[in-house]
Amino acid sequence: MTDERIVVLAHGKFPDRAKTALGVMRYGDQTVEAVLDRDRAGDRVADHVPDVADAPIVDSFPDALAAADGDIDALYIGIAPIGGGFEESWRPDVRAAIEAGCDVVAGLHYFLNDDAELTALAEEHGVSLRDVRRPPEDIGVATGDAGDVDADVVCTVGTDCSVGKMTASLEIVAAARDRGIDAAFVPTGQTGIMIAGWGTPIDRVISDFTAGAVEALVVEAAADHELLVVEGQGSITHPAYSAVTCGILHGSMPDALVLCHAAGREAIHGYESFPLPPLAEYVDLYEGLARPVHESSVVAGAVNTKDLDAPAADEAIESFTGETGVPAADPVRDGADRIVGGLLDGLGRDLEEVDA
Repeated sequence: MTDERIVVLAHGKFPDRAKTALGVMRYGDQTVEAVLDRDRAGDRVADHVPDVADAPIVDSFPDALAAADGDIDALYIGIAPIGGGFEESWRPDVRAAIEAGCDVVAGLHYFLNDDAELTALAEEHGVSLRDVRRPPEDIGVATGDAGDVDADVVCTVGTDCSVGKMTASLEIVAAARDRGIDAAFVPTGQTGIMIAGWGTPIDRVISDFTAGAVEALVVEAAADHELLVVEGQGSITHPAYSAVTCGILHGSMPDALVLCHAAGREAIHGYESFPLPPLAEYVDLYEGLARPVHESSVVAGAVNTKDLDAPAADEAIESFTGETGVPAADPVRDGADRIVGGLLDGLGRDLEEVDA
């Protein structure tokens, strides 16, 4: 998927509710030629998101194709709605992309390759439909092999969904590499897979095989890298998604945990009758849940402060550290070096030796 020229579909959601679109735009190797959003057509990406490459926001795929002089390789579905369904209002754009000879990449629970109309059209035009949320078929149950790898394994865990676990994971890997550490990102969700070009969509794996799927990713990555950052999903307190959180935690058998939190959030997003427990309670919950399988500790925090001004963000990070007792930073606003320092301390790594 590297070096593709792409259009990202984000109708009605860009930028705040288009996590997949923003993830690909911020961290992927793809060149985004246009964003589809009928509500913001005529704007530019820079009008809404200043820290990614600019591109026009247009009404439809034909408009995007015209803006790019016809040079498009793929259409990416940049939205991952609750339940992962396919909205029929997207179909004209998907159909237009296929007819223009473009691949279509989606991270939905609805598989494009199971859609009779789209598969027939793709075959007619010789393009691929890439369902990145379709897991491999050869997954087995976990054996505990993740606990025996030579690499240090870190897992990002959250106080809720959509708090920045993928972003924190990618920023931690980048900051670790800046220190000379051979670090790797281990993707477990559709956006991470689109960015990295590999991985397994853990929330689509049969429950008995969830831990085994994560274990396989860890074992594969550990063969070539010394520090692995496993992308967490959901939250252990989430009334709908706690199962995938536990599967990743037990399957990866991490040596250290990074707790990710959205500053100011007080209840589970979309489930507002479920208040978030205190941060210190999350530390106990995650460490206690990990302990029977593999001893692990929360050693750093990633605080998402995107909705706060600088002084309020600093206060939120200071409060997080006070409640949890671990160093923290907003990895986007501040960089992840402080988080990596906490990881190395927690893992017992010699900073001078690593920096040398």
